Amino acid sequence: MKELSVNHLLGIKYITRNDIDLIFETADQFKEVINRPIKKVPSLRDITIANIFFENSTRTKLSFELAQKRLSADVISFSAAQSSVKKGETLIDTVNNILSMKVDMVVMRHEKPGAAHFLSNNVKASIVNAGDGAHEHPTQGLLDSYTIRERLGGVEGKKVVIVGDILHSRVALSNIFALQMQGAEVKVCGPKTLIPRYIESLGVKVEPNLRKALEWADVANMLRVQNERLDVNYFPSTREYAQQYGVDKALLDSLDKEIVIMHPGPINRGVEITSDVADSRQSVILDQVENGVAVRMAVIYLLASKIKQ
Repeated sequence: MKELSVNHLLGIKYITRNDIDLIFETADQFKEVINRPIKKVPSLRDITIANIFFENSTRTKLSFELAQKRLSADVISFSAAQSSVKKGETLIDTVNNILSMKVDMVVMRHEKPGAAHFLSNNVKASIVNAGDGAHEHPTQGLLDSYTIRERLGGVEGKKVVIVGDILHSRVALSNIFALQMQGAEVKVCGPKTLIPRYIESLGVKVEPNLRKALEWADVANMLRVQNERLDVNYFPSTREYAQQYGVDKALLDSLDKEIVIMHPGPINRGVEITSDVADSRQSVILDQVENGVAVRMAVIYLLASKIKQ
């Protein structure tokens, strides 16, 4: 049986192209499972997984929980807001207390970049990074690539523009790494204040003009402005941002080709995209949600296979 080259999923930059191919092949099988009348397999009946979320999450948390339950794993969910972390307990003590309950795998979201990596070096469990600060969100990067592969028949040679708040986005970084590893060309588009200075060192070009970016692209991945991470004003107003970097149906229809519209969620309708774009046939947003369960099932299954060894 093929296996992953890693014992943890900490970020796309730590895995290989072969790992991505294996995850996608496994996700293909699980996508078939979740579309059956009985959507469950007994693969991980002997595995216990803890979901530890130090930041609010709806889609990612539910997607991981559903993936775990589809695999028949035992699941513990932990929210920092109701935990001893509020009393001053350290991250390692919190996780070690959970691991003492014989937990095999930890899925963690944390506001600090590098938290998942730190944890992987200090506890005896397989770690899946569900987002660490503005660093990476590897399963989102994987499911986005998987969705492009499904819609366009492959990722290699495709042109993908990521639009919006690149500076504060962990999704952008994971997408860039995953897409480039599979041979896609990537550009970013957004206000100059929301584009990190290092972006071109990653082999990514900046296109400040949205229309030009869309005319170039096969796929546009629209990111929301992460207002919860903004400590200063990066642009004059939400209205002005929407006018310059928002996509509406009129803009899409005026292009000389049909491009694919993606969004990792949550959507700020009327800001980065309008409702008629989000709900159009060019949108694969709901496919991303469905594929997220299959891809996360694949990641968990493949990492658990290494635990069993």
